[in-house]
Parts: sequence; C-alpha cells; structure tokens
Amino acid sequence: MPQEQTLSLIKPSSVTANQIGGIINKFEEGGLKVVAAKMVRLTENQAKDFYGVHQGKPFFGELISFMTKGPILAQVLEGENAIQKNREIMGATNPAEAAPGTIRAEFAHSMTENAVHGSDAPETAEKEIAFFFDKKDIYGTI
Repeated sequence: MPQEQTLSLIKPSSVTANQIGGIINKFEEGGLKVVAAKMVRLTENQAKDFYGVHQGKPFFGELISFMTKGPILAQVLEGENAIQKNREIMGATNPAEAAPGTIRAEFAHSMTENAVHGSDAPETAEKEIAFFFDKKDIYGTI
C-alpha cells in the first residue's frame, strides 16, 4: 500500500469539549502520523468555499453555521493507505451508525456535530490539504 496524506479536521464541538488529544490518539494508535497541524476559526466565506460540494443540500446552512461557531484543528495525517485508514478510524458519518471504538462513536453528538472531517479520495485530499496548508508547513515524507 502506498504512503498517503489526508486532511483531518477536528470540528468545533470536539475542540470546545477538549477532545483533541483523545481524537489524535485514535489516529496515532491507528498508524497515522500528524505531519502538520494548526488551529483556525473559519469565516463564513471560508466554510462555504470548503464545503461548496454540499451547497444546495438541505443541511448546508446548518453545516456552515456549525463549522464557524468556534475553532477547528486542521491537520495533515500521513501513513500507509492514510485516506481509507482515516475514514475507518473516524467511523460512519452518522454517529448512531458508527462502529464502537471509532471517533464518531465516542466523540460525536449528531450527523452535523460528528467530531471530525476527513478527505474521501486522493484528489480531494490534495485540494483540501492545500486549502489549509502550504507545502512548506507539512513535515511528512511525501
């Protein structure tokens, strides 16, 4: 399996609830390495740009409101098959359907406040990482 990088966001509800360490621990125990990280607070325009793929969907407004209500921790995770591994560690988008031991099963509150975001494909990961990080700020091996 190839070494990959993927974007991970720890969402406002989990930052506010002081769950950052527990969430990062899950990624690290799962074999992923944090190679870049920064805390940011998205503006409404930034959130709309980042989540533009969901524009027009019924939940879009609620998602934007949630993602701008407090800081997030943006991070780049690296490892073998990192994109798929990250998605497995996160668990199902709906925390009620997330497998026990996954981040969303343990830390999420609802479909919207589901603790974390992760890239879903190599092309998405590249675009999403570039949204938050310059290449010079990533300390991975790729």
